[in-house]
Amino acid sequence: MHRVLVIGLGAMGSSATKQLAQRGVDVLGFDRFRPPHTHGSSHGQTRIIRQCYWEDPRYVPLLLRAYELWRKLEADTGKSLLHVTGGLMIGRESGVLVTRSEMSARRFALPHEILSASELRRKYPVFNVEDDMLALWEENAGYLRPEACIEEQLGQATRAGAKLHFDEPVLEWHASAAGGVSIRTAREHYVADHLVIAAGPWAPQVLRDMQLPLRVTRQVAYWFEPRGSIDLFRQDRLPVYLLETEATHSVLYGFPLTGPQSEGVKVAQHGSDETCTPENVFREIRPADELSIRERLAGVIPLLGGRLLQAETCLYTMTPDNDFLIDKHPEFPQVTVAAGFSGHGFKFATVIGEILADLATGQMPEYDMDLFQLQRFRNRGFLQF
Repeated sequence: MHRVLVIGLGAMGSSATKQLAQRGVDVLGFDRFRPPHTHGSSHGQTRIIRQCYWEDPRYVPLLLRAYELWRKLEADTGKSLLHVTGGLMIGRESGVLVTRSEMSARRFALPHEILSASELRRKYPVFNVEDDMLALWEENAGYLRPEACIEEQLGQATRAGAKLHFDEPVLEWHASAAGGVSIRTAREHYVADHLVIAAGPWAPQVLRDMQLPLRVTRQVAYWFEPRGSIDLFRQDRLPVYLLETEATHSVLYGFPLTGPQSEGVKVAQHGSDETCTPENVFREIRPADELSIRERLAGVIPLLGGRLLQAETCLYTMTPDNDFLIDKHPEFPQVTVAAGFSGHGFKFATVIGEILADLATGQMPEYDMDLFQLQRFRNRGFLQF
Protein backbone atom coordinates (compact mmCIF):
# COMPACT_ATOMS: atom_id res chain seq x y z
CA MET A 1 0.00 0.00 0.00
CA HIS A 2 1.16 3.52 -0.82
CA ARG A 3 2.43 5.18 2.37
CA VAL A 4 2.62 8.95 2.94
CA LEU A 5 4.21 10.84 5.84
CA VAL A 6 2.92 14.32 6.73
CA ILE A 7 5.05 16.77 8.73
CA GLY A 8 2.88 19.34 10.51
CA LEU A 9 -0.75 18.81 11.57
CA GLY A 10 -1.98 22.38 11.60
CA ALA A 11 -4.57 23.66 9.14
CA MET A 12 -3.00 22.29 5.94
CA GLY A 13 -1.41 19.14 7.36
CA SER A 14 -4.54 18.02 9.19
CA SER A 15 -6.59 18.53 6.02
CA ALA A 16 -4.09 16.64 3.85
CA THR A 17 -3.93 13.79 6.36
CA LYS A 18 -7.73 13.53 6.39
CA GLN A 19 -7.95 13.56 2.61
CA LEU A 20 -5.27 10.90 2.22
CA ALA A 21 -6.77 8.62 4.85
CA GLN A 22 -10.23 8.91 3.31
CA ARG A 23 -8.73 7.80 -0.02
CA GLY A 24 -7.43 4.64 1.62
CA VAL A 25 -3.79 5.75 1.78
CA ASP A 26 -1.60 4.53 4.64
CA VAL A 27 -0.80 7.93 6.16
CA LEU A 28 1.18 8.92 9.26
CA GLY A 29 1.01 12.49 10.53
CA PHE A 30 3.55 14.15 12.84
CA ASP A 31 3.47 17.29 14.95
CA ARG A 32 5.90 18.57 17.58
CA PHE A 33 2.92 19.59 19.72
CA ARG A 34 -0.67 18.41 20.12
CA PRO A 35 -2.82 20.42 17.72
CA PRO A 36 -4.72 22.61 17.86
CA HIS A 37 -2.18 24.64 19.83
CA THR A 38 -1.08 28.25 20.24
CA HIS A 39 2.54 27.91 19.13
CA GLY A 40 2.07 28.54 15.41
CA SER A 41 -0.48 30.16 13.11
CA SER A 42 -3.79 28.30 13.48
CA HIS A 43 -5.37 29.65 16.64
CA GLY A 44 -7.14 32.76 17.88
CA GLN A 45 -10.81 31.65 17.86
CA THR A 46 -11.72 33.06 14.42
CA ARG A 47 -10.43 33.32 10.85
CA ILE A 48 -12.11 35.35 8.11
CA ILE A 49 -13.33 33.50 5.03
CA ARG A 50 -14.40 35.40 1.92
CA GLN A 51 -14.81 34.94 -1.83
CA CYS A 52 -14.38 38.41 -3.41
CA TYR A 53 -10.63 38.01 -3.30
CA TRP A 54 -8.69 41.23 -3.76
CA GLU A 55 -5.32 39.45 -3.63
CA ASP A 56 -5.80 37.71 -7.00
CA PRO A 57 -8.93 36.41 -8.77
CA ARG A 58 -7.13 33.12 -9.45
CA TYR A 59 -7.77 32.23 -5.82
CA VAL A 60 -11.56 32.34 -6.26
CA PRO A 61 -12.06 28.83 -7.76
CA LEU A 62 -10.14 27.40 -4.81
CA LEU A 63 -12.30 29.40 -2.41
CA LEU A 64 -15.51 28.13 -3.96
CA ARG A 65 -14.28 24.57 -3.50
CA ALA A 66 -13.07 25.37 0.03
CA TYR A 67 -16.59 26.47 0.98
CA GLU A 68 -17.98 23.19 -0.36
CA LEU A 69 -15.47 21.18 1.64
CA TRP A 70 -15.99 23.15 4.86
CA ARG A 71 -19.72 22.50 4.53
CA LYS A 72 -19.03 18.82 3.92
CA LEU A 73 -16.86 18.67 7.03
CA GLU A 74 -19.72 20.23 8.99
CA ALA A 75 -22.16 17.67 7.61
CA ASP A 76 -19.79 14.79 8.36
CA THR A 77 -19.10 15.88 11.93
CA GLY A 78 -22.30 17.63 12.95
CA LYS A 79 -20.23 20.64 14.08
CA SER A 80 -20.78 24.28 13.14
CA LEU A 81 -17.49 25.59 11.73
CA LEU A 82 -18.26 28.21 9.05
CA HIS A 83 -20.39 31.16 10.14
CA VAL A 84 -21.67 33.46 7.37
CA THR A 85 -22.05 37.06 8.57
CA GLY A 86 -21.44 38.87 5.30
CA GLY A 87 -18.29 40.90 4.87
CA LEU A 88 -17.16 44.46 4.17
CA MET A 89 -14.08 45.49 2.18
CA ILE A 90 -13.67 49.19 3.01
CA GLY A 91 -11.27 51.59 1.33
CA ARG A 92 -10.77 54.39 -1.13
CA GLU A 93 -11.56 54.12 -4.81
CA SER A 94 -7.88 54.85 -5.46
CA GLY A 95 -6.85 51.90 -3.27
CA VAL A 96 -6.68 48.20 -4.10
CA LEU A 97 -8.92 46.53 -1.52
CA VAL A 98 -12.31 47.56 -2.88
CA THR A 99 -11.42 47.79 -6.56
CA ARG A 100 -9.73 44.39 -6.73
CA SER A 101 -12.43 42.77 -4.60
CA GLU A 102 -14.99 44.06 -7.08
CA MET A 103 -12.95 42.68 -9.99
CA SER A 104 -13.11 39.20 -8.46
CA ALA A 105 -16.80 39.60 -7.68
CA ARG A 106 -17.68 40.61 -11.24
CA ARG A 107 -15.49 37.96 -12.86
CA PHE A 108 -17.12 35.13 -10.91
CA ALA A 109 -20.61 36.64 -10.45
CA LEU A 110 -20.28 36.65 -6.67
CA PRO A 111 -23.14 38.30 -4.73
CA HIS A 112 -22.01 41.75 -3.68
CA GLU A 113 -23.01 45.40 -3.40
CA ILE A 114 -21.08 48.68 -3.42
CA LEU A 115 -21.84 51.09 -0.58
CA SER A 116 -21.00 54.78 -0.41
CA ALA A 117 -19.44 56.23 2.73
CA SER A 118 -22.80 57.61 3.87
CA GLU A 119 -24.54 54.26 3.27
CA LEU A 120 -21.78 52.47 5.17
CA ARG A 121 -22.06 54.80 8.16
CA ARG A 122 -25.85 54.48 8.19
CA LYS A 123 -25.92 50.68 8.02
CA TYR A 124 -22.87 50.09 10.22
CA PRO A 125 -22.47 53.06 12.58
CA VAL A 126 -19.35 51.64 14.25
CA PHE A 127 -17.35 52.87 11.24
CA ASN A 128 -16.13 56.46 11.12
CA VAL A 129 -15.05 56.74 7.48
CA GLU A 130 -14.30 59.76 5.35
CA ASP A 131 -16.62 60.82 2.54
CA ASP A 132 -14.27 59.66 -0.23
CA MET A 133 -14.34 56.05 1.00
CA LEU A 134 -16.61 53.23 -0.11
CA ALA A 135 -17.19 49.59 0.68
CA LEU A 136 -17.88 46.34 -1.06
CA TRP A 137 -20.45 44.22 0.79
CA GLU A 138 -19.92 40.50 0.18
CA GLU A 139 -22.87 38.28 0.97
CA ASN A 140 -21.02 34.98 1.56
CA ALA A 141 -18.15 36.17 3.77
CA GLY A 142 -17.89 35.12 7.39
CA TYR A 143 -15.55 33.35 9.75
CA LEU A 144 -14.22 29.92 10.64
CA ARG A 145 -13.43 28.50 14.08
CA PRO A 146 -9.78 27.45 13.54
CA GLU A 147 -9.26 25.29 16.61
CA ALA A 148 -12.51 23.40 16.00
CA CYS A 149 -11.71 23.03 12.30
CA ILE A 150 -8.37 21.40 13.05
CA GLU A 151 -9.88 19.16 15.73
CA GLU A 152 -12.55 17.92 13.34
CA GLN A 153 -10.11 17.37 10.46
CA LEU A 154 -7.86 15.32 12.73
CA GLY A 155 -10.83 13.42 14.10
CA GLN A 156 -11.96 12.54 10.59
CA ALA A 157 -8.40 11.51 9.69
CA THR A 158 -8.23 9.16 12.67
CA ARG A 159 -11.62 7.64 11.90
CA ALA A 160 -10.44 6.98 8.35
CA GLY A 161 -7.35 5.14 9.61
CA ALA A 162 -4.61 7.78 9.79
CA LYS A 163 -2.00 7.30 12.50
CA LEU A 164 -1.31 10.59 14.28
CA HIS A 165 1.93 11.16 16.20
CA PHE A 166 1.54 14.15 18.51
CA ASP A 167 4.36 15.62 20.61
CA GLU A 168 6.84 13.93 18.28
CA PRO A 169 9.16 16.46 16.61
CA VAL A 170 10.68 15.50 13.27
CA LEU A 171 14.43 15.95 13.56
CA GLU A 172 15.39 15.28 9.95
CA TRP A 173 14.06 13.93 6.69
CA HIS A 174 15.70 12.30 3.69
CA ALA A 175 14.69 11.49 0.13
CA SER A 176 16.47 9.23 -2.32
CA ALA A 177 17.06 9.92 -5.99
CA ALA A 178 15.84 6.38 -6.54
CA GLY A 179 12.56 7.11 -4.76
CA GLY A 180 11.20 6.80 -1.26
CA VAL A 181 11.52 9.00 1.82
CA SER A 182 12.40 8.63 5.47
CA ILE A 183 12.17 10.74 8.59
CA ARG A 184 13.78 10.54 12.00
CA THR A 185 11.79 11.86 14.93
CA ALA A 186 12.62 12.24 18.61
CA ARG A 187 11.28 8.69 19.05
CA GLU A 188 11.74 6.59 15.94
CA HIS A 189 12.65 6.20 12.27
CA TYR A 190 9.96 5.91 9.55
CA VAL A 191 10.02 5.18 5.81
CA ALA A 192 7.40 5.80 3.14
CA ASP A 193 6.78 6.42 -0.54
CA HIS A 194 5.94 10.13 -0.26
CA LEU A 195 6.44 13.02 2.14
CA VAL A 196 4.21 16.08 2.57
CA ILE A 197 5.84 18.98 4.42
CA ALA A 198 3.26 21.41 5.83
CA ALA A 199 5.30 22.72 8.73
CA GLY A 200 3.84 26.24 9.03
CA PRO A 201 6.28 28.69 10.65
CA TRP A 202 8.77 25.83 11.11
CA ALA A 203 9.02 25.46 7.31
CA PRO A 204 12.20 27.59 7.01
CA GLN A 205 13.91 25.17 9.41
CA VAL A 206 12.49 21.93 8.01
CA LEU A 207 13.31 23.08 4.46
CA ARG A 208 16.54 24.92 5.25
CA ASP A 209 18.46 23.09 2.49
CA MET A 210 16.14 24.64 -0.11
CA GLN A 211 16.98 28.18 1.12
CA LEU A 212 13.45 29.32 0.41
CA PRO A 213 12.72 33.07 0.59
CA LEU A 214 10.38 32.65 3.56
CA ARG A 215 10.10 35.17 6.39
CA VAL A 216 8.26 34.47 9.67
CA THR A 217 6.68 37.51 11.32
CA ARG A 218 5.05 38.20 14.69
CA GLN A 219 1.38 39.17 14.64
CA VAL A 220 -0.89 40.32 17.45
CA ALA A 221 -4.68 40.00 17.67
CA TYR A 222 -6.69 41.97 20.25
CA TRP A 223 -10.08 41.67 21.93
CA PHE A 224 -11.46 45.01 23.11
CA GLU A 225 -14.44 45.98 25.20
CA PRO A 226 -16.46 48.51 23.18
CA ARG A 227 -17.26 51.91 24.60
CA GLY A 228 -20.94 52.08 25.44
CA SER A 229 -23.35 49.39 24.26
CA ILE A 230 -22.07 46.16 22.73
CA ASP A 231 -25.17 45.84 20.55
CA LEU A 232 -23.64 47.54 17.49
CA PHE A 233 -20.96 44.82 17.47
CA ARG A 234 -23.28 41.81 17.56
CA GLN A 235 -23.47 39.55 14.52
CA ASP A 236 -26.89 40.83 13.48
CA ARG A 237 -25.46 44.35 13.28
CA LEU A 238 -21.84 43.91 12.16
CA PRO A 239 -20.18 41.56 9.63
CA VAL A 240 -16.52 40.64 9.33
CA TYR A 241 -14.52 43.40 7.67
CA LEU A 242 -11.24 44.50 6.11
CA LEU A 243 -10.40 48.19 6.15
CA GLU A 244 -7.76 49.96 4.04
CA THR A 245 -7.15 53.59 4.94
CA GLU A 246 -3.85 54.58 3.34
CA ALA A 247 -1.47 52.71 1.03
CA THR A 248 1.27 53.03 3.65
CA HIS A 249 -0.87 51.50 6.42
CA SER A 250 -1.52 47.82 6.94
CA VAL A 251 -5.07 46.58 6.42
CA LEU A 252 -7.17 46.54 9.58
CA TYR A 253 -9.47 43.55 9.96
CA GLY A 254 -12.02 42.49 12.51
CA PHE A 255 -15.07 40.54 13.55
CA PRO A 256 -18.38 41.03 15.24
CA LEU A 257 -18.80 39.68 18.75
CA THR A 258 -18.38 35.93 18.25
CA GLY A 259 -18.37 34.72 21.85
CA PRO A 260 -19.53 35.90 25.27
CA GLN A 261 -19.50 39.63 25.90
CA SER A 262 -16.74 39.14 28.49
CA GLU A 263 -14.45 37.92 25.71
CA GLY A 264 -14.52 41.22 23.83
CA VAL A 265 -14.48 42.04 20.11
CA LYS A 266 -11.54 40.87 18.02
CA VAL A 267 -9.54 43.21 15.77
CA ALA A 268 -6.01 43.19 14.32
CA GLN A 269 -3.66 44.66 11.76
CA HIS A 270 -2.67 42.43 8.85
CA GLY A 271 1.09 42.20 8.50
CA SER A 272 4.19 43.05 10.45
CA ASP A 273 7.86 43.86 9.92
CA GLU A 274 8.90 42.08 13.11
CA THR A 275 10.64 38.90 12.00
CA CYS A 276 11.10 35.97 14.35
CA THR A 277 11.10 32.20 14.66
CA PRO A 278 8.59 30.03 16.55
CA GLU A 279 11.23 29.64 19.25
CA ASN A 280 12.25 33.28 19.79
CA VAL A 281 8.96 35.12 19.08
CA PHE A 282 8.05 37.53 21.87
CA ARG A 283 4.72 36.15 23.10
CA GLU A 284 3.86 38.89 25.57
CA ILE A 285 2.01 42.06 24.54
CA ARG A 286 4.11 45.20 24.67
CA PRO A 287 2.70 48.67 25.45
CA ALA A 288 3.75 49.69 21.92
CA ASP A 289 1.60 46.90 20.45
CA GLU A 290 -1.51 48.17 22.19
CA LEU A 291 -0.70 51.79 21.36
CA SER A 292 -0.37 50.94 17.65
CA ILE A 293 -3.78 49.29 17.38
CA ARG A 294 -5.46 51.96 19.50
CA GLU A 295 -4.12 54.69 17.20
CA ARG A 296 -5.66 52.91 14.20
CA LEU A 297 -8.99 52.32 15.93
CA ALA A 298 -9.28 55.91 17.16
CA GLY A 299 -9.70 57.18 13.63
CA VAL A 300 -12.00 54.59 12.05
CA ILE A 301 -13.69 52.52 14.80
CA PRO A 302 -13.58 54.81 17.85
CA LEU A 303 -16.30 52.82 19.66
CA LEU A 304 -13.86 49.90 19.89
CA GLY A 305 -11.56 51.87 22.17
CA GLY A 306 -12.51 50.47 25.54
CA ARG A 307 -10.51 48.14 27.78
CA LEU A 308 -8.20 45.59 26.23
CA LEU A 309 -9.59 42.29 27.52
CA GLN A 310 -7.14 39.87 25.92
CA ALA A 311 -4.52 39.58 23.19
CA GLU A 312 -2.63 36.78 21.45
CA THR A 313 0.45 36.47 19.28
CA CYS A 314 0.54 34.26 16.23
CA LEU A 315 2.90 33.81 13.28
CA TYR A 316 2.70 34.54 9.57
CA THR A 317 5.06 32.71 7.20
CA MET A 318 5.52 35.17 4.35
CA THR A 319 6.65 34.71 0.75
CA PRO A 320 8.07 37.70 -1.17
CA ASP A 321 4.86 38.06 -3.23
CA ASN A 322 2.44 36.94 -0.47
CA ASP A 323 1.25 34.02 -2.62
CA PHE A 324 1.38 30.45 -1.37
CA LEU A 325 4.04 27.87 -2.13
CA ILE A 326 2.51 24.51 -3.10
CA ASP A 327 4.82 22.42 -5.25
CA LYS A 328 7.02 19.36 -5.55
CA HIS A 329 10.57 19.54 -4.25
CA PRO A 330 12.89 20.51 -7.16
CA GLU A 331 15.15 17.46 -6.67
CA PHE A 332 12.79 14.91 -5.16
CA PRO A 333 9.33 14.61 -6.74
CA GLN A 334 8.28 12.29 -3.91
CA VAL A 335 8.35 15.32 -1.58
CA THR A 336 5.53 17.87 -1.68
CA VAL A 337 5.94 21.27 -0.02
CA ALA A 338 3.15 23.52 1.29
CA ALA A 339 4.43 26.70 2.92
CA GLY A 340 4.34 30.50 2.99
CA PHE A 341 0.61 31.05 3.41
CA SER A 342 1.33 34.69 4.23
CA GLY A 343 -1.46 35.30 6.71
CA HIS A 344 -4.36 34.46 4.39
CA GLY A 345 -4.18 30.69 4.05
CA PHE A 346 -6.42 29.20 6.72
CA LYS A 347 -9.66 29.65 4.78
CA PHE A 348 -8.20 27.47 2.00
CA ALA A 349 -7.20 24.57 4.26
CA THR A 350 -9.84 22.12 3.05
CA VAL A 351 -9.06 22.57 -0.64
CA ILE A 352 -5.30 22.71 -0.09
CA GLY A 353 -5.54 19.39 1.74
CA GLU A 354 -7.30 18.01 -1.33
CA ILE A 355 -4.55 19.39 -3.59
CA LEU A 356 -1.79 17.97 -1.39
CA ALA A 357 -3.48 14.58 -1.42
CA ASP A 358 -3.62 14.73 -5.22
CA LEU A 359 0.07 15.59 -5.49
CA ALA A 360 1.04 12.87 -3.00
CA THR A 361 -0.84 10.22 -4.97
CA GLY A 362 0.28 11.19 -8.47
CA GLN A 363 -2.86 13.05 -9.54
CA MET A 364 -3.03 16.45 -11.19
CA PRO A 365 -4.96 19.09 -9.20
CA GLU A 366 -7.90 20.62 -11.07
CA TYR A 367 -6.77 24.20 -10.46
CA ASP A 368 -4.39 26.74 -11.93
CA MET A 369 -1.29 26.04 -9.84
CA ASP A 370 1.04 28.50 -11.59
CA LEU A 371 0.47 31.06 -8.85
CA PHE A 372 1.98 28.69 -6.28
CA GLN A 373 4.95 27.24 -8.17
CA LEU A 374 8.50 27.29 -6.85
CA GLN A 375 9.73 28.39 -10.28
CA ARG A 376 8.47 31.93 -9.74
CA PHE A 377 11.11 32.46 -7.05
CA ARG A 378 13.84 31.43 -9.48
CA ASN A 379 12.44 33.68 -12.19
CA ARG A 380 12.60 36.67 -9.84
CA GLY A 381 16.07 35.93 -8.51
CA PHE A 382 15.04 34.75 -5.05
CA LEU A 383 16.47 31.26 -5.64
CA GLN A 384 19.73 30.35 -7.34
CA PHE A 385 19.42 26.58 -7.74
